[in-house]
Amino acid sequence: MASLAEKRMEDAEDHPIDQHTDQAARPEELRLLEALLFASAEPIDQATLAKRMPDGVDVKAALAQLQAEYAPRGVNLVRVANKWTFRTAGDLSWLMTRESTETRRLSRAAIEVLAIIAYHQPVTRAEIEEIRGVITSKGTLDVLLETGWIRPRGRRKTPGRPLTFGTTEAFLSQFSLEALSDLPGLEELKGTGLLDSRLPSGFSVPTPSDDVVLREDEDPLEAGDNLELLLAPAAEPEGGSES
Repeated sequence: MASLAEKRMEDAEDHPIDQHTDQAARPEELRLLEALLFASAEPIDQATLAKRMPDGVDVKAALAQLQAEYAPRGVNLVRVANKWTFRTAGDLSWLMTRESTETRRLSRAAIEVLAIIAYHQPVTRAEIEEIRGVITSKGTLDVLLETGWIRPRGRRKTPGRPLTFGTTEAFLSQFSLEALSDLPGLEELKGTGLLDSRLPSGFSVPTPSDDVVLREDEDPLEAGDNLELLLAPAAEPEGGSES
């Protein structure tokens, strides 16, 4: 019995014209995009891809066509944080699982702080504490900074000029979000049971925005800023603890 590889070779010999026609009909820009995306170790934004393509190529349309081509394959073309990359198809992700992988669980405090930053950014440490109702330890922010999911954005134009925090592209990539606006809203949170259906009147979930441009009430970070000092906790009352 002929092997599968031999059978495919025989089929190719029987239909040489069809294969040549299919190859010729496929736009050259799709091959160029494939090469660029496969060769890149990081996701690439559309503007960068456009600079590497011939003049007159509709990169947006070509990406959409390439995404459709790869949709049923073992790797898919996906957009993460407004950048494009190839990733293993979701239903095949188990193939990449390693038994040695250790999942690092965030504390409840870290999850709360991360959620507040995601929905309220740019937000200061004092504003986080006001929302949570408890003091936020330096260690909690350290953990989130180490994961690369949050970053210092700038300084608030208020007395003391506290740091403002926001999320990163790594945060979007970790949670498979194309943009921060894809975070669940009030009704979705209710539907999943993450919020009590009997909320006080006037309760709302802010519309998150990860605009990298500093706002009017923010100053840029300074070159000599030292995060270790900037994140040092304020004096806490005796017996005070984070919940």
